[in-house]
Amino acid sequence: MSVDRPVGETVVALAGVGAGFGGESVLAGVDLEVRRGEIVTLIGPNGSGKTTLVRLALGLIEPSAGTVRRAPGLKTGYVPQRWAVEETLPITVRRFLALAGASGAGRLRDALDEVGAAQVLDAPLQGLSGGEARRVLLARALLREPDLLVLDEPMAGVDLTGQADLYDLIRAIRDKRGCAVLLVSHDLHLVMAATDRVVCLNHHVCCSGTPEAVSRNPEYLALFGPRLAGALALYSHAHDHDHDLSGQAIAPGEGHEDEHGGHTRADPL
Repeated sequence: MSVDRPVGETVVALAGVGAGFGGESVLAGVDLEVRRGEIVTLIGPNGSGKTTLVRLALGLIEPSAGTVRRAPGLKTGYVPQRWAVEETLPITVRRFLALAGASGAGRLRDALDEVGAAQVLDAPLQGLSGGEARRVLLARALLREPDLLVLDEPMAGVDLTGQADLYDLIRAIRDKRGCAVLLVSHDLHLVMAATDRVVCLNHHVCCSGTPEAVSRNPEYLALFGPRLAGALALYSHAHDHDHDLSGQAIAPGEGHEDEHGGHTRADPL
């Protein structure tokens, strides 16, 4: 759920940015600002330029137009979209984290403990579940003490329950560290409830704002379709009440009864 909270200085700002490959434009006229203490989520269809925008923000590529400004001395932590370990590579989580430049078993254990994965410190990387692997990658990014934490499709390979837990973890990290978070995701039903600001991208910025505002924007509705967009709008707002099966608001505890006599909510998942 989006809430009002203080935000700090701008850590990265893109103004009128363009990028292309092989003579084909990928991004044009993109403006984006990310500040300390906020979670900004990029959404958009496949091929819309989300990963390219992340690479521009990180300084991995240069824009063909516009400017990218980063705060002086900016430290970044990055969790990539794709990550695979060679099955025959003999490497443990401890060794993998140490390769990030961290020293001391205490620091490694603390980083894993922060992400809820202390139990895998001496486990082989190849034996991790999807959720455990994502937490290890997140711990590795946090070892850099980032001002900006960038997560490109961080829920890949994680089941639905694990995704919700990871979004809760990302919010907790932001609250504890006060860092900025730039997140790319297709998991729209969870994103809309787990971010402060949404940027809808399709080679340009279609719309941006709070999840509630974006879910009502005509360009967002055109991009994702009214049926999906309507479901996301229901999910994204503050749940101080429940819904019946038709989506109408009802008082807390008055949801329809399940077969065991309990109450369920009709929020679309």
